[in-house]
Amino acid sequence: QVQLVESGGGLVQAGGSLRLSCVASGSIFSFNAMAWYRQAPGNQRELVATITRGGSTNYAISVKGRFTISRDNAKNIVYLQMNSLKPEDTAVYYCNLGLASGDLFNPNGPRGQGTQVTVSS
Repeated sequence: QVQLVESGGGLVQAGGSLRLSCVASGSIFSFNAMAWYRQAPGNQRELVATITRGGSTNYAISVKGRFTISRDNAKNIVYLQMNSLKPEDTAVYYCNLGLASGDLFNPNGPRGQGTQVTVSS
């Protein structure tokens, strides 16, 4: 059984940085990609970034140039480095396993419990 555990969230001032981590345990070989999503109260869940097993990445326009997704395949860890944070980045951030095909991501795998990111102005 695959489990995902996120960490690294917290409270930061606008302009600051945080690095989120997502550790996967169990067999993840049936999934070829990992994504970070976020959801703010009253908003729909937003796909933030994806990374394939081979290292190909995609980003939402709202975070491109500020966030970087990376992975350590040996340790089954995916990171989300978030720089130049804005109050509108405030949300619960989730990692989600799935299948990527081109620019499309299907979140058909397990999801973590989420980690809260709060950016103050």
